[in-house]
Amino acid sequence: MCNNLVVIMMPDARTLVSMAKNRYDCPTTQGVRDRTKEEDRFLEEHSVNRLLKLSRQIDWLTERVGKSIIWLVLVVTLIAATNAVMRYTVNYSSNAFLEIQWYLFSAIFLLGAGYTLMRNEHVRIDLIAGRFSKRGQTWIDVFGIIFFLMPMAIAVMYLSWPIFVLALQNNEQSSNAGGLPVWPVRLLVPIGFFLLVIQGFSELIKRIGFLMGLCPDPTAKSHAMTAEEELALAIKARKGDL
Repeated sequence: MCNNLVVIMMPDARTLVSMAKNRYDCPTTQGVRDRTKEEDRFLEEHSVNRLLKLSRQIDWLTERVGKSIIWLVLVVTLIAATNAVMRYTVNYSSNAFLEIQWYLFSAIFLLGAGYTLMRNEHVRIDLIAGRFSKRGQTWIDVFGIIFFLMPMAIAVMYLSWPIFVLALQNNEQSSNAGGLPVWPVRLLVPIGFFLLVIQGFSELIKRIGFLMGLCPDPTAKSHAMTAEEELALAIKARKGDL
């Protein structure tokens, strides 16, 4: 009786193999796959987070440069006003005064290109992107940064450096009487486009982080009023228009 009961209760070899496979092999394989996906996701997010940290450092540098060159606008204004006053009062002028204004204007636009890109204030002619979702617009930005902005900026930076070196070696001077050396303004071109390149890299990182859900939309603008808007609002309030 006992032997018969044992035979009835014992499963056959095929059943034991199937039970062992279902118990050990399948969950283990699925677990490995889940862990692999989680690890890959973690590594991707960790790498992007490190790049986002680098992006914040680049943005900090760009912010400092942008806030510094704002003062060049005041310097240019003072030089232009001084030149005009001296010309009409003591009948004196100099080509150096005129050229320093051109040099400073060049510095404002070249060194401020990266700052303007960071603030998303470059002129956009939007014919297609406005019809896409925010993610679609971000993908368009990624495509434009990789295939248009970066190659152009790198090419100009690379090609302008030998021009600066040649001007420095020859101590290139202005062709105008009493003019200024030319090589300093030649240097502004590679420096300006270098700042544009690193800021373009930062913008690319932020857009990839946005697509992965790791950072907010980098193109979103603050709703706070600018100084000009506050001034206009104060003028309207004083006039009683509000």
